[in-house]
Amino acid sequence: MTTALITGSTAGIGAAFARRLAADGHNLVLVARDTKRLREQATELHDRHGIEAEVLTADLAEDKGIEAVAGRLGDRRNPVDLLINNAGFGNKGRYLDVSMADELRMLKVHCEAVLRLTSAATEAMRERGRGGVVNVASVAAFVPRGTYGASKAWVVQFTQGAARDLAGSGVRLMALCPGFVRTEFHDRAGMGTDNIPGWMWLDADKLVAAALHDLARGKTLSVPDPRYKALMGAAKLVPRGMLGAVSSRTGRKYGPQ
Repeated sequence: MTTALITGSTAGIGAAFARRLAADGHNLVLVARDTKRLREQATELHDRHGIEAEVLTADLAEDKGIEAVAGRLGDRRNPVDLLINNAGFGNKGRYLDVSMADELRMLKVHCEAVLRLTSAATEAMRERGRGGVVNVASVAAFVPRGTYGASKAWVVQFTQGAARDLAGSGVRLMALCPGFVRTEFHDRAGMGTDNIPGWMWLDADKLVAAALHDLARGKTLSVPDPRYKALMGAAKLVPRGMLGAVSSRTGRKYGPQ
């Protein structure tokens, strides 16, 4: 059996990855801040699929949490074959309306943690000549839309650049860019979702299936839905200034800042 480590595993996309990978027979290392939810998740997946599910409580907004997960990824005696960097959140409010502490906390989780955990995982994977990393970004990475979009753009650029540097090593890296997914994301940020059109919502389990398919095909970027692929294609044709104005209006209406 191979082992997958998933950050932000107890809800949303992270939980969907855990369900799918457990069903496929992978042992898991489940990472989140809530120990009780982690233990409940681990027990359920073990009982349902007969896999081993390890619990690691960590807050990736803190150095101590990042170091704990990086240490587990670097354990050569119990190797991790697949890393899913999924932990993340959004802040409610426009630039300068959000406190600097909250902005820096987002960058810590979305950028610094992703860099440090990807590095810890791929160093060990390169030694073995195999492994994979999925860094969860967002379609917000492709439009000029505040701190959240900027942090996700960093994830995309970093992942694709690292994938090129590790080409031929047996280690695959992919940035996953979903659109709106029915998770706890918006509730945690205090964002209403009633005004988001129904056609824009994606199913987390289908998204994960498409992402794993793209990873197996060697893609370094996955936009796992035809609707969002079409939107991103159209966005490339719009002048940058106009795109910024449109994304600013829709961002305030629909998404994190």
